[in-house]
Amino acid sequence: MAHHQMDLVRADREQWLKQYYFLRAAFSVAWVAAAFAVAPSSPPIAGALLVLYPAWDAAANFVDALRSGGLTQNRTQVLNVVVSLATTIAVIVALRTGMNWVLGVFGAWAILSGLLQLGTAIRRWKSFGAQWAMVLSGGQSALAGGFFIAQALTPAVPSIANVAGYAGVGALYFFVSAVWLTVSDWRRRAVT
Repeated sequence: MAHHQMDLVRADREQWLKQYYFLRAAFSVAWVAAAFAVAPSSPPIAGALLVLYPAWDAAANFVDALRSGGLTQNRTQVLNVVVSLATTIAVIVALRTGMNWVLGVFGAWAILSGLLQLGTAIRRWKSFGAQWAMVLSGGQSALAGGFFIAQALTPAVPSIANVAGYAGVGALYFFVSAVWLTVSDWRRRAVT
Protein backbone atom coordinates (compact mmCIF):
# COMPACT_ATOMS: atom_id res chain seq x y z
CA MET A 1 0.00 0.00 0.00
CA ALA A 2 2.82 2.44 0.87
CA HIS A 3 4.46 1.75 -2.50
CA HIS A 4 1.15 2.50 -4.27
CA GLN A 5 0.84 5.80 -2.37
CA MET A 6 4.39 6.75 -3.36
CA ASP A 7 3.52 6.04 -6.99
CA LEU A 8 0.45 8.28 -6.71
CA VAL A 9 2.50 11.10 -5.17
CA ARG A 10 5.12 10.73 -7.90
CA ALA A 11 2.44 10.75 -10.62
CA ASP A 12 0.83 13.85 -9.09
CA ARG A 13 4.17 15.66 -8.93
CA GLU A 14 5.02 14.67 -12.50
CA GLN A 15 1.63 15.95 -13.68
CA TRP A 16 2.26 19.21 -11.84
CA LEU A 17 5.74 19.47 -13.36
CA LYS A 18 4.33 19.13 -16.90
CA GLN A 19 1.75 21.82 -16.21
CA TYR A 20 4.37 24.02 -14.57
CA TYR A 21 6.76 23.75 -17.51
CA PHE A 22 3.98 24.51 -20.02
CA LEU A 23 2.92 27.52 -17.90
CA ARG A 24 6.49 28.81 -17.68
CA ALA A 25 6.87 28.47 -21.46
CA ALA A 26 3.57 30.27 -22.11
CA PHE A 27 4.43 33.14 -19.77
CA SER A 28 7.85 33.58 -21.38
CA VAL A 29 6.36 33.60 -24.89
CA ALA A 30 3.81 36.22 -23.83
CA TRP A 31 6.53 38.28 -22.14
CA VAL A 32 8.76 38.15 -25.22
CA ALA A 33 5.84 39.13 -27.46
CA ALA A 34 5.07 42.11 -25.23
CA ALA A 35 8.76 43.05 -25.09
CA PHE A 36 8.99 43.21 -28.89
CA ALA A 37 5.49 44.51 -29.67
CA VAL A 38 4.79 47.12 -27.00
CA ALA A 39 7.90 47.89 -24.99
CA PRO A 40 9.96 49.65 -27.73
CA SER A 41 7.36 52.40 -28.02
CA SER A 42 6.71 52.71 -24.28
CA PRO A 43 9.57 52.99 -21.79
CA PRO A 44 7.17 52.65 -18.81
CA ILE A 45 5.85 49.35 -20.19
CA ALA A 46 9.40 48.17 -20.89
CA GLY A 47 10.32 49.02 -17.29
CA ALA A 48 7.27 47.22 -15.94
CA LEU A 49 8.11 44.13 -18.02
CA LEU A 50 11.69 44.16 -16.76
CA VAL A 51 10.45 44.25 -13.16
CA LEU A 52 7.77 41.62 -13.83
CA TYR A 53 10.16 39.02 -15.23
CA PRO A 54 12.17 38.25 -12.05
CA ALA A 55 9.07 38.78 -9.89
CA TRP A 56 7.25 36.12 -11.92
CA ASP A 57 10.25 33.81 -11.57
CA ALA A 58 10.16 34.22 -7.79
CA ALA A 59 6.43 33.45 -7.63
CA ALA A 60 6.72 30.48 -10.01
CA ASN A 61 9.61 28.94 -8.07
CA PHE A 62 7.77 29.45 -4.78
CA VAL A 63 4.61 27.70 -6.00
CA ASP A 64 6.61 24.93 -7.64
CA ALA A 65 8.58 24.30 -4.44
CA LEU A 66 5.33 24.10 -2.46
CA ARG A 67 3.75 21.72 -4.99
CA SER A 68 6.89 19.59 -5.26
CA GLY A 69 7.25 18.44 -1.68
CA GLY A 70 7.49 21.69 0.25
CA LEU A 71 10.05 24.37 0.90
CA THR A 72 12.34 22.24 3.07
CA GLN A 73 12.74 19.65 0.30
CA ASN A 74 13.43 22.25 -2.40
CA ARG A 75 16.21 24.44 -1.07
CA THR A 76 17.57 25.41 -4.48
CA GLN A 77 14.16 26.78 -5.40
CA VAL A 78 13.81 28.63 -2.10
CA LEU A 79 17.19 30.25 -2.78
CA ASN A 80 15.98 31.03 -6.30
CA VAL A 81 12.92 32.77 -4.83
CA VAL A 82 15.17 34.93 -2.65
CA VAL A 83 17.54 35.70 -5.54
CA SER A 84 14.63 36.58 -7.87
CA LEU A 85 12.97 38.84 -5.28
CA ALA A 86 16.28 40.63 -4.68
CA THR A 87 16.66 40.97 -8.45
CA THR A 88 13.18 42.46 -8.74
CA ILE A 89 14.16 45.16 -6.23
CA ALA A 90 17.55 45.66 -7.89
CA VAL A 91 15.88 46.11 -11.31
CA ILE A 92 13.57 48.79 -9.86
CA VAL A 93 16.61 50.64 -8.51
CA ALA A 94 18.70 50.10 -11.68
CA LEU A 95 15.94 51.45 -13.93
CA ARG A 96 16.55 54.85 -12.32
CA THR A 97 20.22 54.70 -13.38
CA GLY A 98 20.00 53.24 -16.90
CA MET A 99 19.67 50.15 -19.04
CA ASN A 100 23.34 49.23 -18.70
CA TRP A 101 22.76 48.81 -14.97
CA VAL A 102 19.55 46.87 -15.61
CA LEU A 103 21.35 44.49 -17.96
CA GLY A 104 24.12 44.06 -15.38
CA VAL A 105 21.50 43.13 -12.76
CA PHE A 106 19.91 40.67 -15.19
CA GLY A 107 23.37 39.22 -15.82
CA ALA A 108 24.02 38.57 -12.14
CA TRP A 109 20.53 37.12 -11.80
CA ALA A 110 20.94 34.88 -14.86
CA ILE A 111 24.14 33.43 -13.38
CA LEU A 112 22.70 32.78 -9.92
CA SER A 113 19.26 31.59 -11.00
CA GLY A 114 20.79 29.48 -13.77
CA LEU A 115 23.06 27.66 -11.33
CA LEU A 116 20.13 27.16 -8.92
CA GLN A 117 17.94 25.87 -11.77
CA LEU A 118 20.75 23.51 -12.74
CA GLY A 119 20.82 22.19 -9.15
CA THR A 120 17.04 21.72 -9.14
CA ALA A 121 17.12 19.88 -12.47
CA ILE A 122 19.88 17.53 -11.36
CA ARG A 123 17.95 16.73 -8.17
CA ARG A 124 14.75 16.12 -10.14
CA TRP A 125 16.47 13.93 -12.72
CA LYS A 126 16.51 11.05 -10.23
CA SER A 127 12.74 11.18 -9.77
CA PHE A 128 11.39 12.30 -13.12
CA GLY A 129 14.03 11.97 -15.78
CA ALA A 130 13.54 14.24 -18.80
CA GLN A 131 15.47 17.02 -17.08
CA TRP A 132 18.25 17.31 -19.65
CA ALA A 133 16.65 20.45 -21.14
CA MET A 134 16.46 22.08 -17.70
CA VAL A 135 20.12 21.17 -17.07
CA LEU A 136 21.05 22.80 -20.39
CA SER A 137 18.84 25.78 -19.60
CA GLY A 138 20.47 26.35 -16.22
CA GLY A 139 23.95 26.10 -17.67
CA GLN A 140 23.16 28.35 -20.61
CA SER A 141 21.51 30.87 -18.28
CA ALA A 142 24.71 31.14 -16.27
CA LEU A 143 26.74 31.67 -19.46
CA ALA A 144 24.25 34.25 -20.76
CA GLY A 145 24.57 36.10 -17.46
CA GLY A 146 28.27 36.53 -18.03
CA PHE A 147 27.56 37.82 -21.53
CA PHE A 148 24.98 40.29 -20.14
CA ILE A 149 27.50 41.64 -17.65
CA ALA A 150 30.09 42.06 -20.42
CA GLN A 151 27.50 43.89 -22.57
CA ALA A 152 26.48 46.09 -19.64
CA LEU A 153 30.07 47.29 -19.29
CA THR A 154 30.22 48.57 -22.88
CA PRO A 155 29.22 52.12 -23.83
CA ALA A 156 26.36 50.84 -26.02
CA VAL A 157 22.97 51.24 -24.37
CA PRO A 158 21.08 47.91 -24.33
CA SER A 159 17.32 47.54 -24.56
CA ILE A 160 14.68 45.11 -23.42
CA ALA A 161 15.42 43.14 -26.62
CA ASN A 162 18.68 41.96 -25.00
CA VAL A 163 16.65 40.27 -22.26
CA ALA A 164 13.88 39.14 -24.61
CA GLY A 165 16.20 36.84 -26.52
CA TYR A 166 17.23 35.21 -23.25
CA ALA A 167 13.57 34.81 -22.22
CA GLY A 168 12.73 33.29 -25.61
CA VAL A 169 15.41 30.62 -25.23
CA GLY A 170 14.11 29.93 -21.71
CA ALA A 171 10.60 29.46 -23.11
CA LEU A 172 11.93 26.90 -25.56
CA TYR A 173 13.66 24.92 -22.80
CA PHE A 174 10.53 24.87 -20.64
CA PHE A 175 8.42 23.80 -23.62
CA VAL A 176 10.82 21.00 -24.57
CA SER A 177 10.85 19.75 -20.97
CA ALA A 178 7.05 19.75 -20.80
CA VAL A 179 6.73 17.90 -24.10
CA TRP A 180 9.44 15.41 -23.11
CA LEU A 181 7.63 14.61 -19.83
CA THR A 182 4.33 14.28 -21.71
CA VAL A 183 5.75 11.89 -24.29
CA SER A 184 7.51 9.86 -21.58
CA ASP A 185 4.19 9.56 -19.74
CA TRP A 186 2.39 8.41 -22.92
CA ARG A 187 5.06 5.79 -23.59
CA ARG A 188 4.89 4.50 -20.02
CA ARG A 189 1.11 4.21 -20.20
CA ALA A 190 1.31 2.40 -23.55
CA VAL A 191 3.58 -0.23 -21.99
CA THR A 192 1.34 -0.84 -18.95
